[in-house]
Amino acid sequence: MKRHEALQDLSREHHLALKLALHGRRAIASGDPGQITAAANACAEAFGSELGPHFVREETDVLPLLAQAGETALVQRTLNEHAELRSLAARLLDADMTALERFVELLGAHVRFEEQELFEAAQTCLDLGKPRQK
Repeated sequence: MKRHEALQDLSREHHLALKLALHGRRAIASGDPGQITAAANACAEAFGSELGPHFVREETDVLPLLAQAGETALVQRTLNEHAELRSLAARLLDADMTALERFVELLGAHVRFEEQELFEAAQTCLDLGKPRQK
């Protein structure tokens, strides 16, 4: 389904998150400490500059509308995952391999959840997929 204009930028930003998760998974699989450190640093940097602000936009623009539409389970899952990703991101620069593994695993799953469920609900429940009636 083509994304409504209101969700397109957020959806495009998910591409960066998926690339980041893939980079992290490949670094972990390599077992090379240098690659792992570089991936952890890249994830931490991207979280501060792009993913964190992305979460804030979702939390202020999309989630309140979904909550009003009664989609509390989707909203709560999103908030829980955002909180966990924030916590993990804070541990990435401490060379915490467990944090990096969980961060890239959750990030990839979270993006898929948002694209397949959250944004679909936004378009359906909030009537974003249709032109507004005047």
